[in-house]
Amino acid sequence: MRVVRVTGFGGPEVLVPGEAPDPVAGPGQVVVEVAVAGVTFVETQIRRGTDQWHARPELPYVPGGLVAGRVSSAGEGVDPAWVGRRVIAGTGETGGFAERAVATAEDLFPVPDGLELPEAVALHSDGSTAQGLIEGAKVRPGEWVLVEAAAGGVGSLLVQLARTAGARVVGAARGSRKLDLIRELGAEAAVDYSEPGWTGRVLEATGGAGPDVVFDGVGGEIGRAAFEVTARGGRFSVHGASSGEVTVVDPARREDVEVIGIEQLFDFGPHLARWAEQMMAQAAAGLVRPVIGQTFPLERAADAHAAIEHRTALGKTLLLI
Repeated sequence: MRVVRVTGFGGPEVLVPGEAPDPVAGPGQVVVEVAVAGVTFVETQIRRGTDQWHARPELPYVPGGLVAGRVSSAGEGVDPAWVGRRVIAGTGETGGFAERAVATAEDLFPVPDGLELPEAVALHSDGSTAQGLIEGAKVRPGEWVLVEAAAGGVGSLLVQLARTAGARVVGAARGSRKLDLIRELGAEAAVDYSEPGWTGRVLEATGGAGPDVVFDGVGGEIGRAAFEVTARGGRFSVHGASSGEVTVVDPARREDVEVIGIEQLFDFGPHLARWAEQMMAQAAAGLVRPVIGQTFPLERAADAHAAIEHRTALGKTLLLI
């Protein structure tokens, strides 16, 4: 079968197409005929060897932790009713950039009828994260919410979920193309955080008070600047570090702001299936839609990683196999 392997830690060029034997389902496992493989920013950091949150895979390895397709075979101890069903499957940290992937039966999520597989992948992964963040920050009607990286996979869904909760949204991103998308998704204001004085425009949009909730997916200088303009009594929720650095703040400097650290993500696991079901129900009701900005064939996995790293990607990036 066709696969893409990471042959060394480095830039996107280390993603090399190749061949591998077809996998066989062991006890408690299934084989999925992969139609869609999700791509995440964290996976690009793992490939570079710069990620601080996951153990380095042994080289060479097949990247990709989430796929969608049909179950083609089931191992011992697995309900044979899974065979033939459309599913989303977690493969762990690796194994998804392939025509076929092995997953444990416990990591299968059935895709509802009427939902296409690409949309299902985006809603399951980024959607679950976004739903968890919204719940954790307790977004309330009438509040101002600042979403960083608001044109990305998680950010674009945060904008919509905050709006659905009755909040008023300021979306922050880089470049006019992304700002246009943020406005299209319902944000009342969109600011470019690559421009000097961007936090002043956030304050202006929020009537000088600052946002009641900040979703910090960027970190670094941008995250620290956003923290400084968070409203008194507000919540500052950290979920990412696309800048390469998690936001570090001195709680004593702003005792009037509740900091919800990136450690919150460690507790998301038991709730992901429930949140995914909620997101898919909201999508079916027309309340949210996943933004799939770009897709690539398997052989162009390097281009998919490059698009994410170069900040040119909108919404979710997927491989279609």
